[in-house]
Amino acid sequence: MRAPLKPLDEALAELLAQALPLAGDDTVDCFDADGRVLRADAVSPLQVPPQDNSAMDGYAVRSAECTHAELPVSQRIPAGAVGQPLAVGTVARIFTGAPVPEGADAIVMQEDCEVLEDGRVRIKARPEAGQWIRRSGEDIRRGATVIAAGTRLSPAELGLAASIGLASLRVARKPRVALFSTGDELVMPGTVAPEQMPPGSIYNSNRFFLRALLQRMGCEVTDFGIVPDRREATVDALREAARAHDLILTSGGVSVGEEDHVKPAVQALGQLDLWQIAVKPGKPFAYGHVNREGEGFAHFIGLPGNPVSSFVTFLLLVRPFVLRLQGVQQALPRSVEVRADFHWPRGDKRREFLRVRYNEGGGLELFRNQSSGVLTSAAWGDGVVDNPPGQAIAPGDRVRFIAFSELLS
Repeated sequence: MRAPLKPLDEALAELLAQALPLAGDDTVDCFDADGRVLRADAVSPLQVPPQDNSAMDGYAVRSAECTHAELPVSQRIPAGAVGQPLAVGTVARIFTGAPVPEGADAIVMQEDCEVLEDGRVRIKARPEAGQWIRRSGEDIRRGATVIAAGTRLSPAELGLAASIGLASLRVARKPRVALFSTGDELVMPGTVAPEQMPPGSIYNSNRFFLRALLQRMGCEVTDFGIVPDRREATVDALREAARAHDLILTSGGVSVGEEDHVKPAVQALGQLDLWQIAVKPGKPFAYGHVNREGEGFAHFIGLPGNPVSSFVTFLLLVRPFVLRLQGVQQALPRSVEVRADFHWPRGDKRREFLRVRYNEGGGLELFRNQSSGVLTSAAWGDGVVDNPPGQAIAPGDRVRFIAFSELLS
């Protein structure tokens, strides 16, 4: 009796339970840390800003003295300089970022002031105490954790690290991934002209987008190319790939046909769980491990061969797995509710991921052909609708939308 299809959330939980963070880390310059995963908390050794400073070009004043409309300028304080205590009955010319002089309790922007011919300054509006002053530590307090371990670093975090004086960061090492495709029907672009393609052959598109996706996830990728549909060749490729890699990722050959050799090849070298997942597209999915000669093992993930199935299952399952290997805890994509501007009359018994894009009205329109072989839908779309099993969709319904910008970041 065939086992029931495994729900996606259950499969994902089982998969992530195997994704223990990899041992080892790197210390990299902040200039080179974009996309890397922080290994240890970044703790601030100082206050940011370090002193109270001006948020505007203008004049530092004692607010109580501004009832006297015209006051002399006693000093000039540019950014990077430290002024003297503010003399009673005077104002200080000050510039954005400059420390506020002792005795001043407000900044009046220069647009609210008039410089008279004799050099005195007329304050046009009495300021409130504290206005336009950025307080010491209002952004970051000394001893605060500024970036938590497990954060995938973006340009904003790199600027934040620099703001507390960090020139380098300790990050998780890059996962080493071996990638190959299986299938005698596969042909690499450039090796055979389109008009000379043998009957039954197709160009290998999966190899290109899977490699790009892995590199976006911060992986070091070794491309093993196309492995012939023979068990011995598949065993040899897996054995070689396991030697120096953390993960082996394949597309195709994980079904149960006579020419699908990945399953017995992995089982000969390690262990394999072949999952039939209740998603559309992307039902065939395999996870296991391939033992290394000596000790240890490489994780193995086998994706379906149809391009959209391979693309979608990578985003839903492989992406969080690879992020978790690097120590990212919040590895699941976020979704938002969006209005559907299309009709989907009959939901499938499986959980569906429908390729859609935004229209000018802010709703979602559906790609006309949702077949698992139509990669055009992924290039055309802005994301997917996560549609529950058996759920019909009518125009105006609110649907759960996951953007490709979220899944590809």
